[in-house]
Amino acid sequence: MIGSDRAHLAATTDDARWLRAAASDVLLGGACVGCLRPGLVLCTACRRSLPGGGYVVETRDASGPRVPVVAAAPYEGVVREAIVGHKERRLLGLRPPLGALLAGAVEAIVEVLAIEDASAPAPILLVPVPSHPASVRARGHDPVAALTRRACASLLTATDRRAEVAPLLRTRTGAADQAGLDAVGRAENQVHAMAARNRELRRWARRGVTAHVVVCDDVVTTGSTAREAERALASIGVRVAGVATIAATPRGRTPSALR
Repeated sequence: MIGSDRAHLAATTDDARWLRAAASDVLLGGACVGCLRPGLVLCTACRRSLPGGGYVVETRDASGPRVPVVAAAPYEGVVREAIVGHKERRLLGLRPPLGALLAGAVEAIVEVLAIEDASAPAPILLVPVPSHPASVRARGHDPVAALTRRACASLLTATDRRAEVAPLLRTRTGAADQAGLDAVGRAENQVHAMAARNRELRRWARRGVTAHVVVCDDVVTTGSTAREAERALASIGVRVAGVATIAATPRGRTPSALR
């Protein structure tokens, strides 16, 4: 099965889960994460308030990546509640809108870097930042991987762009979950915390396809995770075009307009 088919299959599965989750929300008394209105986990009004596109997030220190980081929105308000709800409370109904935000950030990277060749556009390869195995077990799902698959499906549907998900990264033994760490702790924890998946890399190398690689994450805080992902991929010869995230925290960072 080719990558685009896998993405559509994942999106179809997500849609089915979303419908079940939506029905449960209505029947069991769920509420919107944004305005707390009874009903769906994200009401129509709050969903329409979500931004589109993205902005470049500038790093003020050396811990951030050397490639452009684009966020769809600041980590606040409805966006923050949706990310936390999806990650920690496993509210699957939030996956489609969050995936669409991530897809918008990916598209913004493509536009900023002008990397599309109109005559033969290269596919976009989305590489999710790996979640810590203990966190995946505790949460019962891998939120970043799931949202990356959803973003891929959104790109295929909305733009007819060739896009695929490649889980090229894994966490090394000994790395802790980033949640709860301060800026210094995050930077220290991410030193050589990731490695490339050799089997996945060989599989992609055999295809001989040139693609624009975009690292995907849900939230960028200090930039240390994105920098480590870039380093791990560069160590095996993979050039990263940019880092796409749903949201960016304001601490130590300043947004700039897309150029």
